[in-house]
Amino acid sequence: MEKEEWMKRAIALAVENARSGLGGPFAALVVKDNRIVATGINAVTSSNDPTAHAEMLAIRAACRRLESFQLHGCEIYTSCEPCPMCLGAIYWARPAAYYFACSRECASQAGFDDGFIYRELTVPAASRSIPGYSLLPESGMEPFVEWSRNPNKAGY
Repeated sequence: MEKEEWMKRAIALAVENARSGLGGPFAALVVKDNRIVATGINAVTSSNDPTAHAEMLAIRAACRRLESFQLHGCEIYTSCEPCPMCLGAIYWARPAAYYFACSRECASQAGFDDGFIYRELTVPAASRSIPGYSLLPESGMEPFVEWSRNPNKAGY
């Protein structure tokens, strides 16, 4: 199947989700070897989970199905440009590529504005609208020391 056909499926799922009222107008597919491994729809409001974005749910389902924490050889198709959280998850999952239909600017026009998060990431943590502060950084290194000593750790 062509990339455009996969994207049409993602868009159709997003339209269906927008009509259903289960969440925002977003959907995603994970495809490998020309077959759908997993799908995800935005379920933020129906699950009361701010992380239940379409890409997150599709990545989680695909990783479970493939029994891997990485999506090597997969492609992700999303109905909209991923938000910062989903983009981070995409990079951690390491697919071969991701494709999106509309831009984050289009999403903003519909009331889904992630621009403030992109801007916040350029501000020092303590100066953000939700400030972040480092506590006990020396002690915080202990888990990494133990990790480096563990001969059975799974490599990232």
